[in-house]
Amino acid sequence: MGTSTGPAFVPRMHRWLYQHTAGRLGHGIIGVPALLLHTTGRRSGVRRTAALVYGRDGSAYVVAASNYGGDHDPMWLGNIRADARVQLQVARRHLEAEARIVLPGDADYPRLLAVMNAVNRNRYDLYRARTARPIPFVAMREAGAASVSVSAPAEAR
Repeated sequence: MGTSTGPAFVPRMHRWLYQHTAGRLGHGIIGVPALLLHTTGRRSGVRRTAALVYGRDGSAYVVAASNYGGDHDPMWLGNIRADARVQLQVARRHLEAEARIVLPGDADYPRLLAVMNAVNRNRYDLYRARTARPIPFVAMREAGAASVSVSAPAEAR
């Protein structure tokens, strides 16, 4: 099946640019909205950062653990499994959030797949075709925000 694709330096360069311009560059520089996800390493305890394409589902920020269609989950997903408390940087805005992993079979999965495909030009369908592993989505809500189910109808949010 698939392996992680694309030049490895592109995500690193994107993350570096996002961080070193305090979010002035990086949010939309790749033609789609991107955020910085900060997790805590599950073994090391060190803060880890990934630049990821995101979509919105109501008040939630949604990212895909696609790893470009690779056969292994991205490392940041394991960190979220160990600790769902994350920090996000969206452009110049910083926020604390709580993450929820959404797997195929979850009632929210088809809607989140549609949201992410719309944002990222149907790439997640391509990534799903490259790998036998399920590609989870992660829905993150700002900590302290009113608790609303990810599947709540838009008019209820």
